[in-house]
Amino acid sequence: MTDPDNPGESAVSDVPEALTLAGDFPAPSQEQWEKEVAKVFNRGRPEGKQLTFAQSLKRMEPTTVDGVQFEPMYTRDDAPESLGAPGVAPFRRGTTIKTGDIDAWDVRSLHEDPDTDFTRKAIIADLERGVTSIWLRVGADAIKPEDIAGDLKDVLLNLAKVEVSSRDDQAAAANALLDIYASSKQAPEELSFNLGIDPIGFAALNGGKADLSGLAGWVEKTKPYKNSRALVADGTIYHNAGAGDVAELAWVIATAVEYVRALVEQGVSATDAFDAINFRVTATHDQFLTIARLRALRVLWNRIGEVFEVPEDHRGARQQAVSSWRELTRDDPFVNILRGTISTFGAAVGGAEAITTLPFDGAIGLPKNQFTRRIARNTGIVLSEECNIGRVNDPAGGSFYVESLTKTLAEAAWSKFQEVEAAGGFAAYLASGKVVEELDGLNAERAKRLATRKQPITAVSEFPMIGARSVEAKPFPDAPERKGLAWHRDSEVFEALVDRAGKAAERPKVFLACLGTRRDFGAREGFSAPMWHIAGIETPEVEGGSLEEVVAAFKASGSTVADLCSNKKVYAAQGLPAVKALKEAGAKKVYLSGAFKEFGDDAAEAEQVFDGRVAMGMDVVSVLSDTLDTLGVAK
Repeated sequence: MTDPDNPGESAVSDVPEALTLAGDFPAPSQEQWEKEVAKVFNRGRPEGKQLTFAQSLKRMEPTTVDGVQFEPMYTRDDAPESLGAPGVAPFRRGTTIKTGDIDAWDVRSLHEDPDTDFTRKAIIADLERGVTSIWLRVGADAIKPEDIAGDLKDVLLNLAKVEVSSRDDQAAAANALLDIYASSKQAPEELSFNLGIDPIGFAALNGGKADLSGLAGWVEKTKPYKNSRALVADGTIYHNAGAGDVAELAWVIATAVEYVRALVEQGVSATDAFDAINFRVTATHDQFLTIARLRALRVLWNRIGEVFEVPEDHRGARQQAVSSWRELTRDDPFVNILRGTISTFGAAVGGAEAITTLPFDGAIGLPKNQFTRRIARNTGIVLSEECNIGRVNDPAGGSFYVESLTKTLAEAAWSKFQEVEAAGGFAAYLASGKVVEELDGLNAERAKRLATRKQPITAVSEFPMIGARSVEAKPFPDAPERKGLAWHRDSEVFEALVDRAGKAAERPKVFLACLGTRRDFGAREGFSAPMWHIAGIETPEVEGGSLEEVVAAFKASGSTVADLCSNKKVYAAQGLPAVKALKEAGAKKVYLSGAFKEFGDDAAEAEQVFDGRVAMGMDVVSVLSDTLDTLGVAK
């Protein structure tokens, strides 16, 4: 940079040494912030009903289903004094030190199609286009053990790690993979794989007691192979069954501890036991919870290693993060691309060693062509190679929010882990039914939040699109009946409503009676119409006009349910005559978009004559189900 008046002179000296962007503004105090918060929450509230700051604060402190509380603002006091460093205990900031390489994590693609020819070609396509390892799900409804060799016949085993997992026969899957590596012409020390042995996870899925008796034998079989691991503690099993962040974290740690104990009893050193275990965890669309949970797992596993007197350089937890299956939606599936991207981002920032992004049509069926597979693999590749996330060590480190959340999750999970230990360990805890009992409570709370849209699902319970574009996929193979934990996606309750509406001879309708001008009813119409669209219910409407025109439009719509949309001024003048006229014209139910108090002195009568309200916090599942009943749509 040169001085324009003296081209030979540098103007660098004119640049201030420290640039403080907010330097010209006074620093706000805590008291000023509290005053502004209370002002916002008390806007429009009558005298005598004003909220205190403490009451206002409570409304800005949401919690997760398992009780993790979020603060409205985080400060330096919420972060640790010393951040530590990546690659060293307690490994909060990662197990490795990134050096700027773009392949900072393992892009691992999942394959579970039983068609050997299709899967073999799909695996090669993935590897040729940037995937660095392969995950094969083996089982009666997936790849058969005897077909693994055919699926992998074109794979250079010394260049691509392979992992297997199975929900019904882990031994068959592991032995089939071992046979392939044993027959390889490559030197064993050049090969690495994961056998996916998880007896507690198997018991969780299929019922019964976990058999840990043969774990040492599996570890022994992996010894000749570099970086190969025999065991996995799979937290996705519990997430897909309804676990929250704390439960998944606690239970996956408790599972791994059981494996270490069993291996030590079978003659394996604690250090070798730690080297034999991988973690498979969930990455959700809540990027901060994902980041913090992965960081917290490493902190907890390091602490476990200290207790087992494992050397520090063997205490780093290796995690494969998998984008959430439970969060996949069947309807408007392209939105799953956004969910997968956020999940993958969170897993990468959180320091996962391997990341699997599920295909966005995973709630519909198996990928039928390479498009959905391409999107899945490119999600991780683009984030790594074009967004350069993988070049940075612990990019969230030092964030007051992330550091506090990491600590909160670690402490809550440790407390839950201690409960499990007091009950005799996780295998006994699972067999006793306590996991099912806790999942029932978490699922009940989540169902309430989903139904009231406190936990919204984009394009499903918020901003739904009737007849949204979908994709064609292969039907899932029939899966054997399992007697363990049941898996459910969050959007299933809404998809059931859509299915019910779609089976009707004619798409059901709810008539929107929009009174007054668009300025009067626009906001309420914009809120109410999408609510009905959640169930695939169409919303014919009339805009303004006389009461006679409103009634005529209602009759022409063919519906027997109406929804009154307007504002306080119009309701006070026209609301009651309108609802009475609609009922006289054949409306079996009339809903109010708004509040009964908007009817002024007639509020009590309005509450009697309307059949319900459309408002924030309503149970949309109950209202939509009842409306389909009223419209005569068969269940």
